[in-house]
Amino acid sequence: MGEQDVPVTLGEIIRRQREVAELSLRQLASMVGISNPYLSQIERGLRAPSERVLHAIATSLRTTADALVNEAAPQAPGPAAVLAAIAADPNLTARQRQALAEVYAAMAEATITRRSRQRSSGNGGRPGA
Repeated sequence: MGEQDVPVTLGEIIRRQREVAELSLRQLASMVGISNPYLSQIERGLRAPSERVLHAIATSLRTTADALVNEAAPQAPGPAAVLAAIAADPNLTARQRQALAEVYAAMAEATITRRSRQRSSGNGGRPGA
């Protein structure tokens, strides 16, 4: 398995982008308005950034939050894996499994629709480009 096959976390992508931009951890944290330890924890995968922080990091790195997340997407389980996990959970009743699967599908569809609207309205482009 080559290096290209290894899943990359969002934190690793942020760290790589920061290094490509030749920014220190301290510089990026200052630009984003967060503490050095918090950014370090994000880069090491110990904390997940809020949507606001992720957007601020992306803007500071001259990219988009979607671009950062999409680069890490191969690591995220797909809908089939999520639905399989719901179906396999022995702690849920059949009715609970059905309800949870329906809620998951509705939330995923809402996110897809929101992202599609953002892209079509021009909000999905690179800031400052």
